[in-house]
Amino acid sequence: MRAAEHAAEFAAAQWTRATGAGLDPHEYGRVTECLDAVADWGPAFRRTAGDYVERATAASSPVSAGEHLLTAARWFHVATLAPFAEADRAAAEADDALARALAVLEPSAQRVSGPGFTGWLRGPADAPGTVIVVPGLDSAKEEFLDLASALLARGLAVFAMDGPGQGVLRATTTMRADYHEVVGRVIDALGDPARIAVVGLSLGGYYAAKTAALEPRVAAAATVSGPFRLHWPELPQPVRDILTRRAGGAQAARAFADHVDLTHLAPRIEVPLLCVDGGADTIPGVTNVEPLARLAPRGTYLSVPHGDHLLGNARADWLPRLADWITQALTGASE
Repeated sequence: MRAAEHAAEFAAAQWTRATGAGLDPHEYGRVTECLDAVADWGPAFRRTAGDYVERATAASSPVSAGEHLLTAARWFHVATLAPFAEADRAAAEADDALARALAVLEPSAQRVSGPGFTGWLRGPADAPGTVIVVPGLDSAKEEFLDLASALLARGLAVFAMDGPGQGVLRATTTMRADYHEVVGRVIDALGDPARIAVVGLSLGGYYAAKTAALEPRVAAAATVSGPFRLHWPELPQPVRDILTRRAGGAQAARAFADHVDLTHLAPRIEVPLLCVDGGADTIPGVTNVEPLARLAPRGTYLSVPHGDHLLGNARADWLPRLADWITQALTGASE
């Protein structure tokens, strides 16, 4: 396959994820149609993000500047989905753009950091519940801004985090199987709120489910496209490559993958648990999460038949429902 054809195939595979993260589909098409190789992906997306930073600098109002910076954060993050030399720098630029955007648009947002995590606490100080949003293998807090907005609109507080091997921490940390302990430190740092929910996306769904099983302060949890089990020999090579980079080596990556199995933890999840799958999300070596919903005592399963991984092509079919479900689970109030 010629390099340009490979780039087009990669762009097609990432389309719903990128647009689900908030990128304009028309601009996505304009940027990706000019790629001569996958190696051009990161630099092209980083340049586009830089254009939005320039727009923010030239904006005639603080609101416009903040909105441009939010868009820049999304483009900087999506730049990191293909390996390139400046990927760690792009992740740091995404973090900086988000920080600058919130400083303008939401000055009450608080940066909260600790051992193995960093992120933003947003929402009212007297919110009836706080939702910790956990990203996945190669995602970051900048990817799920629309999920955060949906939860904030329902009166909840949101802590969108990067954990070990994720986002701005990818350059200095590696992924770890005891991620639930990091979430415990997050809860400590947030002042141990009375009502906590954890929402995890992709591999973050595994982290969220494990946290719900082992962290007694969690009152509800949800997973989106999370794995129930990983089987290393069947995983596609691109997934193995990402695991290897984020785990710090092939041996550590295989050990991590072997650890991902919720069979014995699922029955220990006593809190309400919503498991969202896309019916078109079929990754070799990944067992989708239906067994988790079946084995968890209070599990609920939502399968969207046409949904792909992270269901960026089916947001209306799950995002409002998840946000309502989390609100009900934390407050007992119907939306």
